[in-house]
Amino acid sequence: MKTRNSFQSPAETVDQVIAALRAKDLDAVRQLYTPDVISFDVEPPLQHVGIEAKLANWVKVFTVFAEVTYELRDLTFTVDDEVAFGHGFARLSGTLHDGTATAGMWVRVTYGMRKINGDWLIAHDQVSVPFDVVNGSGVTDLTP
Repeated sequence: MKTRNSFQSPAETVDQVIAALRAKDLDAVRQLYTPDVISFDVEPPLQHVGIEAKLANWVKVFTVFAEVTYELRDLTFTVDDEVAFGHGFARLSGTLHDGTATAGMWVRVTYGMRKINGDWLIAHDQVSVPFDVVNGSGVTDLTP
């Protein structure tokens, strides 16, 4: 894990998040988000406000998964001097604590980032699944 002030690009910050999630290292994850991050995650409520709420979501994941695999595809960033936004597709999968392997599902992910003291930190993220308007449910079997 890199130390603060060494995240050279938004994509590198996201790579560090993925490495921290695979290692189940919440302290490393904490370093990669702003303290006031707003997260629109796939589970309720509609928004998770602040780093503690963001980390609480990952604690839930780690209580279910013995081994975490996190994949990211087609990540694209638009970057300015102090802000960046990016989007791609992500899949959380792995091995559950009971030994069951799970393939997970692909979701859409969006990142809003700010450059603070030379670091690209995630200030906003959103994870979503497409919605079938006719039957009122999320569509979770799509692949990028």
